Amino acid sequence: MTFPEEKLSEQDVQDSFHSYLKSSLTQAKIEHLLEPEILASAEADLMITGPALCLYFAALRSTTIPPSVPLPRANKSSPPRQLSEENCPSAFLSFFRVWASNVNKIQGLEPNLQHDLARIICDLPPLVRPTNPALSGISADLRAVAIEISQRRSFQDRYASDLQAALDAGGGSSSLKVKASFVPPPLYDGPGPSSPGGKSPTSPTSSRPSKLFSSDSPAIEFIRETLYAALADVLERMPSLRRLLKWDPPRAYFASVAFAVLDVATTAVTPEGTIIGILGREFTLAECPDELKPLMVELAAIGRTAKQMMEEDDLHAAQCLQNGEQAPEPRLDRVRKMLERGVGYDRTQCPEDEESERRRSIEGRAVVFTNRINALCLGILQIESFRERQTQVFGILGAIGS
Repeated sequence: MTFPEEKLSEQDVQDSFHSYLKSSLTQAKIEHLLEPEILASAEADLMITGPALCLYFAALRSTTIPPSVPLPRANKSSPPRQLSEENCPSAFLSFFRVWASNVNKIQGLEPNLQHDLARIICDLPPLVRPTNPALSGISADLRAVAIEISQRRSFQDRYASDLQAALDAGGGSSSLKVKASFVPPPLYDGPGPSSPGGKSPTSPTSSRPSKLFSSDSPAIEFIRETLYAALADVLERMPSLRRLLKWDPPRAYFASVAFAVLDVATTAVTPEGTIIGILGREFTLAECPDELKPLMVELAAIGRTAKQMMEEDDLHAAQCLQNGEQAPEPRLDRVRKMLERGVGYDRTQCPEDEESERRRSIEGRAVVFTNRINALCLGILQIESFRERQTQVFGILGAIGS
């Protein structure tokens, strides 16, 4: 009689992940995938790139079928251990399944294509032309899991030291010490898998000025208040998010902001890129400060992509109806599920059958689009004037959810 393998503790998995994350960031620096200036920055995309690279290197390191990850030994006398689907803590199981579904794909790539995959993860152009279309889907999955990881407080509290370790490794001839400027977001009250319970809301103290905007910038205040108004609308019409507020407040907050971004992008942005805010106030791209324009342009692009998805899905559904076939789930519906429940919400097992794999390939654009929305959210929430208001807004949202 065989007994199920004992689950690893969440702490063991977190410690191992951060050990590998430091080495992955260091390797990326050596290979010039991430330059020291990027590692030292507070760019929001760094919260995605770092964990995604760690997952990529872990896939190359896996030597078992089904895939598993060899864990670092605590000391030389410790027995070797592997993180597998059988012993993975339930909190990380959906992450593990998405990662495991990509291991064979990554290992099956030629070395030059593996390097191109790492470049795409780091938002660098691939070197091989024409680009292998499979790389985009693999990168999207790894970045989607990385976004999930980046929302966990245990990750946020340790990421600055991971970045610093990579910056300090192989320091070279320069005596100038570069310091990582990443600052974790505020803590929110309430227990949940994404945050420790029993903590009062606190904002981190940052001695550096905001790289982007002053708190009283009219442009950022306009967009902030427009998003916060959408946030209230989202919570009012989505009971599932209100329920999520009770058991995982940080995840509920991030998901709510993501839905607010999608809401504003699809209903309050004109084809010319003008945002229609509260009481019909307009804010044009021409009025937008240069440093804020990438955010505003991406918001408009998300709106256009969402509308294009809806049109294509409606057309495909009509064709299926004519052919007597069942129409697939609309991609935007899948995007909404991933925004709320995470990229691995529908993974019930690690290996995928042929039909499941076919469906995943068809829906690859949904994962890419979800990542775009989440990445924009991370960028918005890294702006200092947004961070200053998060605790206050979160308290209001908590009252709505009660």
